Amino acid sequence: MGKHILILEGDGIGPEIVREAVRVLDVVNRQFNLGITTEHGLMGGCSIDAHGVPLTDETLARARKADAILLGAVGGPKWDKLDRAIRPEKGLLKIRSQLGLYANLRPALLYPQLVEASSLKPEVVSGLDILIVRELAGGIYFGEPRGIRVLENGEREGYNTYKYSESEIIRIGRTAFEMARKRNGKVCSVDKANVLEATMLWREVMDELHKDYPDVELSHMYVDNAAMQLVRAPKQFDVLVTGNMFGDILSDAAAMLTGSIGMLPSASLDKDGRGMYEPCHGSAPDIAGQNIANPLATILSVSMMLRYSLNEPAVADAIEAAVGKVLDQGYRTADIYTEGKTKVSTSQMGDAVVAALN
Repeated sequence: MGKHILILEGDGIGPEIVREAVRVLDVVNRQFNLGITTEHGLMGGCSIDAHGVPLTDETLARARKADAILLGAVGGPKWDKLDRAIRPEKGLLKIRSQLGLYANLRPALLYPQLVEASSLKPEVVSGLDILIVRELAGGIYFGEPRGIRVLENGEREGYNTYKYSESEIIRIGRTAFEMARKRNGKVCSVDKANVLEATMLWREVMDELHKDYPDVELSHMYVDNAAMQLVRAPKQFDVLVTGNMFGDILSDAAAMLTGSIGMLPSASLDKDGRGMYEPCHGSAPDIAGQNIANPLATILSVSMMLRYSLNEPAVADAIEAAVGKVLDQGYRTADIYTEGKTKVSTSQMGDAVVAALN
């Protein structure tokens, strides 16, 4: 029985980068006789324009039935003035929570060909390979109560609730320890246990959970120190596990160690390994429609999809090898371009990866 993929192109550069990723998916689907079928849907600003909401019930129902979802990026200034309840990002939060996508995997892997594109010295980042495991369904982004209220003195006050239950921490902790077993056997749990009770519990639960994984080394680090260490000596890390907000920030910082956030894929998984796959970067409306965005993060998201949700590791390896070959050939989109290389467009980078696969 073939697998079924829902494709949500999203906004901004989303349609351009997803187009190239789908071309790559089509090639491996034929080459490896995978029997994958696809359908397209709307989410984000494009859905607001068409239906008045960022995620329709129909699209959500189709997402539930799919074996995996490939997403471009959502949002942009066009929709920033809308009521918060119907902004594009609300569609993203809703699909994550409704599908139980609690584990966000964000690899920060520096291809050796891109050492010069990193903002850090080559000796600091060369060989970098970190996996950030971010809790995606809880924490301050979902905690209630939340809102903006007017105090008795007439002043406005914004408030949010940062909370984690024991079961939520155990669930993401197990994911991190299991991932570390397949890598270098080290987990660093990032919190702010010196001031936040929610993360005091986080640390306690991680220590208790560690007893089930004696073969994995566990360390703890405060988030401010972790941010500093990512820039100072990033290769000390193997798997980083942290809550929703800290993971959001640290994974973007780690992305820049690799030369460009345009290189980094991500996976958001449920308890059964079904997931949504998307590049780590945003919709970049300032360059949308110009055919200059880097599609490699989205192409590598297809690779992650094949590895984690479709159980096709050999096909995932083939895509990653093709990306490596293209970089060896010197092809670079604007975000990773350095002198002496060949600057290419979004579609030309897609052409190159397809050619490498063929």
